[in-house]
Amino acid sequence: MPMKRPAKPVAAPVSRARTPALAKFTAKFIKSQKIFSQGDPADKVFLIQSGNVKITIINKQGKEAVIALLGVGDFVGEGCLSNGSPVRMSTASAMEPAALLVIQKKEMMRALHEEKDFAEQFITYMLKRNMRVEADLVDQLFNSTEKRLARALLLLAQYGKEGRPETVISTLSQETLAELVGTTRSRINFFMNKFRKLGFIHYNGSLQIHSSLLNVVLHD
Repeated sequence: MPMKRPAKPVAAPVSRARTPALAKFTAKFIKSQKIFSQGDPADKVFLIQSGNVKITIINKQGKEAVIALLGVGDFVGEGCLSNGSPVRMSTASAMEPAALLVIQKKEMMRALHEEKDFAEQFITYMLKRNMRVEADLVDQLFNSTEKRLARALLLLAQYGKEGRPETVISTLSQETLAELVGTTRSRINFFMNKFRKLGFIHYNGSLQIHSSLLNVVLHD
């Protein structure tokens, strides 16, 4: 079970909201620990303060797919705010030691109705998240495996987000990247080696992403 600790200053976007009365606590998770599982009651919203979180889904045949990798400032499990979602539709797992702010569904709903600043920031976040999902779909349908992998690595390094990108991230397994990109592990291995030889990335215990990797995404 995650340990409850006093709430710390909240990561973006909530840190900029003028809603100090929002009831919350911080839960810590070890690497690979599940935050919630597919089919669990959907009664909490989480906000990542540190670490990365993997969202997966399992079909009726038992095949698992990675549908998102989330980082600091991202909400997790916000689907519970929909009246039509009494249970979790996916599984969230910590990819590394992580700290997440935990907000009960009722408290989240109260804040969205009563706290204007918080509500505006949450809506803005969800609109950007929706644009990200649409971009992911376009990426999957029209881009090559090489471009999809480069884009996934840049997003993990938070290029395009506010503030300085995190060029050093925890090393991901090639299996996870293959599931996220929609290809085989051997293809991921081929392109990761190619990126390394070209100086776009460096990995030795951790993965360092260089801005030059943008050349792969921007190149036609």
